[in-house]
This record gives sequence, C-alpha cells and structure tokens, in this order.
Amino acid sequence: MNNPFRWLLSLVFIFQMYLAMLVIAVVFMPAAIWSRNGAWACVHAYCLWVRFSAKVLVGLRSEIHGTVPEGEVLIASKHQSFFDIILICSAVPRPKFIMKKELKWAPLLGWYALRIGCIPVNRGKKGRAIAEMKHAVAKGANIPGQLIIYPQGTRVAPGAILPYKVGVGLLYAQMDKPCIPVATNVGVFWPRHGILRKPGLAIIEFMPAIAPGKSISEFMAEIEAVIEPASNRLMAEAGFVTS
Repeated sequence: MNNPFRWLLSLVFIFQMYLAMLVIAVVFMPAAIWSRNGAWACVHAYCLWVRFSAKVLVGLRSEIHGTVPEGEVLIASKHQSFFDIILICSAVPRPKFIMKKELKWAPLLGWYALRIGCIPVNRGKKGRAIAEMKHAVAKGANIPGQLIIYPQGTRVAPGAILPYKVGVGLLYAQMDKPCIPVATNVGVFWPRHGILRKPGLAIIEFMPAIAPGKSISEFMAEIEAVIEPASNRLMAEAGFVTS
C-alpha cells in the first residue's frame, strides 16, 4: 500500500472519528444528563468505536495488557498521543482525568469531561497550578473512579526525554491510594502531531501497583523507573529504533 493511499485512509479515519464523537455524544446526552453512568457509557462507546475503526481503516490494532484497575486508584500513564487516552478510557470502568483547563470550554467534550469528574488545571504558574489541582482533587473525591494523570504533563514523542513533574507525586501523597503505572507504545503508530496513522499493534500496559505510603521522592524515582523502561520495551517490540 503506497503512502498517498495511507494518507487518504488516515484522513478518512480522522474525519469519521470526530464525526462519531459528535454523533455518539448527542445520542448519549439524555442518559448522561440523567446519570453520570450514562456519561461513562458514552465514553466507553466512543473509545471502542475509535479502536474498531482504527483497526478497519488504517490497520491499527490495539491491546490492553496487565490487570485493569477497577477501584479508587491513581493512574500515572505515559502520554504519546490521543490514542493512549482512548485505550485507557476503553479499559477502566470510571476514568477521569487531570486535564488542561482550556478543554472544559470545548463543545460537548468539555461538558462530558466535567460530567465524569475530570479535573481542569491551569498549566500556568507552577505553584498556583499545583495548589488548584490539589484543591480540585479534594473537591472531586466524592465522584468515584480512576484518576488519570500524565506525569510528564504533555504528549511525548517516542525516543524523546522529558522530566517527570512533581504533581503526580503530590497527588499520590494526597490521595493515599495505590498508583498504577501505565506504559505504552502508541506514539510509534499514532504521532502526537500530524495526520498519518500507521498499521501495527498499539499497546497500553497496566503495571503492578505502587502501594501508598512512600515518600514523594521515593515514589517519583520509582514511577519513572517503571514506566520508561516498559514503554521503551513496548516501542522496541513494535520496531521503533531509538536514534
């Protein structure tokens, strides 16, 4: 299959993906207004559709490895593209995210995000952002679910090195819950920017839980030491070669 055809299929996939977001959001709106469970059902339906259509249109298969957490936990995940969000949300029963504050104004998407308990954070001044995040997490503790945070704070391209931010450690200490590290290779096939989607097997892997009670410095060292090698392993298995 030549590159122009792959580009065309990728464009078709992206178009229908956003169209499906609109259609599914509207269809599930009455149920989501009635119950927060309806909003989570919408999220799961959309994520499963994206996984299915990625497989059919661009040959991008996906798998979930490891034990999927179901209780009240903190999930700290490697973030390479929109697809790792899709895979995590398709797997865990009640996902909610630490998200950029700007997203809460996105039509439909912002409303659903707030409905399932996502926590908008201002990524401006560091000290103020952390204080706001901790306060928002405390307020949102009454909404059950799995709180997902990206320790590096943004999407990171395969092979790129970006430090882990202390916010994940502060949440770990504040919540006093197990933390589930998540590794991924999705960026090999679905880049953080651009249109082309490549065929292959995208994976997220839930790693063994880090029990509560560690110091923040111990936790920060452990979370990075778990996620980075596991993600590098998954990317190498997918054929990615570090430059």
